[in-house]
Amino acid sequence: QGGNNAGHTVVVDGKEYDFHLFPSGIINPKAISFIGKISLELVLTSSTTGRVTATIVYGLKDWEKRLIISDRAHIVFDFHQAVDGLQEVQRQAQEGKNIGTTKKGIGPTYSSKAARTGLRICDLLSDFDEFSSRFKNLAQQYKSMFPTLEIDIEGQLKKLKGYAEKIRPMVRDGIYFMYEALHGSPKKILVEGANAALLDIDFGTYPFVTSSNCTVGGVCTGLGVPPQHVGDVYGVVKAYTTRVGIGAFPTEQINEIGDLLQSRGHEWGVTTGRKRRCGWLDLVILKYAHMINGFTALALTKLDILDVLDEIKIGVAYKLGGKRIPYFP
Repeated sequence: QGGNNAGHTVVVDGKEYDFHLFPSGIINPKAISFIGKISLELVLTSSTTGRVTATIVYGLKDWEKRLIISDRAHIVFDFHQAVDGLQEVQRQAQEGKNIGTTKKGIGPTYSSKAARTGLRICDLLSDFDEFSSRFKNLAQQYKSMFPTLEIDIEGQLKKLKGYAEKIRPMVRDGIYFMYEALHGSPKKILVEGANAALLDIDFGTYPFVTSSNCTVGGVCTGLGVPPQHVGDVYGVVKAYTTRVGIGAFPTEQINEIGDLLQSRGHEWGVTTGRKRRCGWLDLVILKYAHMINGFTALALTKLDILDVLDEIKIGVAYKLGGKRIPYFP
């Protein structure tokens, strides 16, 4: 994963599930679901439902026994989410445009991680006094950067202490867990990615990207799986192209075609509720995604949305300075 900024809508037996952090395998009573080290927002935000309790609403039985959380996962705090919103306001004021983040605190959490001031699940579950003092330091850093930021430090710590006991039974050493899964009795292991290749922090349409590696390398860095264990790689692609938020989109249709794809395809961001921008399938970016990920197969979805069209168009090449180019610029 990369955090709960990604929303996955999964329909099973006519029942619709909206997942943000849970692997969608949580629906399957025979599967063990594992949240790896870069998976961030661990039910610790102020949202009244909290992602874990929200799952109970779906009537999933015994999901707690099927969920494992890596002890190395970073934690998204309420102030990370607040800062995410403040940064977007700042960008809008300074540059006249923002990035279009989901305001889920993912960018600020990765900033804390890169600055080595982030806090992880293992910190939360070990010495709480030590955790508290590091939490206070981190909160103070953000308050000095954003004077309007209000943080209820004691209230937060009280809540976090409660959460710690709730999730303690689910937390394991994630690296050893994956090692055992790979080398123990034969298992089928499916890794579910979040976000799209063009949102990858390194390979996407920077700066309109997420903060994690959502390309295939994320399997190794996110789970501690050695590259030789990565088998088949399935690229999931719609029969048309969509995008939530700002960023380059050469095949976008800002017309009745785009409106049709949007309404027939129910193209709303699961996390934000924003309309997705829609356009014809862009084979240049699909080929680019394949260059990076090395797909062994493609899962092409939503072909039926195009059923009502007499003519279907596909983006086949880009021109730069009047010349066709063989790569994604």
